[in-house]
Amino acid sequence: MNRVLIVCTGNTCRSPMAEAMLKDLAARSGKPLEIRSAGVSTADGLPISPHAAATLRKRNLTLPGSSTVLSADEVLWANVILTMTAGHKRAILERFPQAFPKTYTLKEYALRGDPVMDDVAEAERLYSEWQVRQALGQNLNSEERARLLELQRRIPDFDIADPFGGPLSLYEQCADEIEDILMTLVDKMDADPKDR
Repeated sequence: MNRVLIVCTGNTCRSPMAEAMLKDLAARSGKPLEIRSAGVSTADGLPISPHAAATLRKRNLTLPGSSTVLSADEVLWANVILTMTAGHKRAILERFPQAFPKTYTLKEYALRGDPVMDDVAEAERLYSEWQVRQALGQNLNSEERARLLELQRRIPDFDIADPFGGPLSLYEQCADEIEDILMTLVDKMDADPKDR
């Protein structure tokens, strides 16, 4: 069984909404998934945000429990860790470098196999090369810099904006975005044998 951990900042808005939606989608499509959520900067036991709860109730979804602090145990438990932003992904990898092979942004994971991911891999390679050269007092040549700028323009934003503190409509927009991505992700779990 795939064990999916969904991570955001406080585990009171985005990740609990994603947890509830993914549980529902997995159940409806017969996918054997165990799903939890956690926050990189939270305290255990905080309630889900009122607007996130209202958004889930409107969709007739079961509300997840209270917030959970991301821990080594949670990281070890998960087969796949999905974050709401690249910043969350970095925070996890700084604290738990062993999680690298199983940690993705939600959008990144859903786009596996899409040609845009080749652009992402190339951009990451160029960034790494640039960092090494900077440490040596060198820089990328003009052709490499131009290629990196071109890739930056083509690569989509992998972050899901935080609705915290916003109106109910912002939470609903956030939930719509998350649900669209999760539907793609659940469909791909059938097609990808490593997800079984």
